[in-house]
Amino acid sequence: MAKIDKLTQCIHSGGIKDTLKKGTNSPIYTSTAYDYLDVDLHAYPRYFNTPNQQAVVAKLCALENGEDGVLFSSGMAAISTVLFTFLKTGDHAVFQNDLYGGTHHAINVEMEKFGIEYDFAAGHTAEDFAALIRPATKLIYVETPSNPLLKIVNLREIRDLAKRHGLITIIDNTFASPINQNPLDHGIDVVVHSGTKYLGGHSDICCGAMISSNALTSEVLGSAIHFGGSLNAEVCYLLERSLKTLALRVRQQNENALAVASFLRDHPLVHQVFYPGLPNHPDHAVAASQMVGFGGMLSFDLKVDPNHFIQALKIVKRAMSLGGVETTICSPAQTSHSKMTAEARKEIGVTDRLLRLSLGIEGTEDLIEDFKQAMEQMKVPSDGVLQ
Repeated sequence: MAKIDKLTQCIHSGGIKDTLKKGTNSPIYTSTAYDYLDVDLHAYPRYFNTPNQQAVVAKLCALENGEDGVLFSSGMAAISTVLFTFLKTGDHAVFQNDLYGGTHHAINVEMEKFGIEYDFAAGHTAEDFAALIRPATKLIYVETPSNPLLKIVNLREIRDLAKRHGLITIIDNTFASPINQNPLDHGIDVVVHSGTKYLGGHSDICCGAMISSNALTSEVLGSAIHFGGSLNAEVCYLLERSLKTLALRVRQQNENALAVASFLRDHPLVHQVFYPGLPNHPDHAVAASQMVGFGGMLSFDLKVDPNHFIQALKIVKRAMSLGGVETTICSPAQTSHSKMTAEARKEIGVTDRLLRLSLGIEGTEDLIEDFKQAMEQMKVPSDGVLQ
C-alpha cells in the first residue's frame, strides 16, 4: 500500500466509530464508572484506557509511526512520568542543556530529591553527550528543534551513541510536531509532546503525550497510573478534533516562519535570527536530513528595546505559549525560561533582547507588514545605547 499522506492520517486515523447514530465524529464517553464483568478491559480514566483517550492515542501513533502511547493532562506530566519511569535512585541521565525552561527547572529541582544524578551537555553534538556518559547512565534526553534557540540535534548520531551504551533515548518533539519530524523513524525510543501547543493548536487545550514501542509504553503506563495525570473525555474530544487540521495548520505555519525569518534576517535592526530553515543556520543540513518542514517557531535578537517593539505590533499577539493558529511573540527571559538563573540563561544564549516567535496561519504578507510597521517605529539612539 502507498504511504498515506499526513493530511489523510490526521483526519482518518484513530477515532471512534459511531455505531448508534452513524455520525462522522467520535462520540464522547464521559463515564468515569464502567462495568467490570464480561468486558475485555476494566476501563477507568486514570488507567488511560477510556474510549476517547484511546482514540487520540491511536491517531498520534499513526502520525508518529509509533506502536502505542499515553495521553496526559499536560506536557510536563508526560515528561515527568517518562523520566521517573526509567530513572531511579543511583541512576544517571544526560540532558541537553538548552531545553524548555520548565523541563530544565524540573530536572534541577526534582532529580536530587530522589537521588538521581544528571548532567547537562555543554553542546548539542553526540560528542558532547558522549563525554558525560558513566556506568550509571540510563538515558539521554534531547529537544530538537530546541526552545528557544532552534538548535538541531542529529538524531541518528544520538541513536547510535545510545545503542553503543545500552541507553534509552527520549526526545521532546513539541516544536517540530509529528508533521515535520518523526524521531521514532530515526531510532529514538520515546517521543514526548506538550500537546498544549501544536497538537491542540487553538490555545484552548492543556495536554501532553508520549509515543513509543509497546514494551516501553507499557512501562510508562505502569507509572502513569500511579502518578494520575490523565485527561478527561471532553478535552480528549477537543484534541482529536484539533488533530484533524494539524497537517494543514503546520504546513501554513512552516511557510509563514520561513518568510518572516527571511525578512528579519535582512533587517538592519535585527542582530541575529535563529531558524533552521535558513541556509545560514549552522544546523540547516542536519535539519534538512531529518525534518520534512522546518517548523513554525523562530527566535531573533533585536538591536532595539524588545518590549517597545512588541508593543508596536498590531496583529502579532503577546502570549506565553505557542503553536496556536494565531501568531504570538514573547521574551523567553521573562516567560518560558524565567525560572532559570540569569547565569544559566546566558550560558545557553537566552539574552534579554531575544524574542521567540510562534507563527500562526494568518496571511504571510499581513504578518510581514506588521513587522515592517513595528520596525519603522523603532529608533536606535545615536550613541548606540538601548533605551
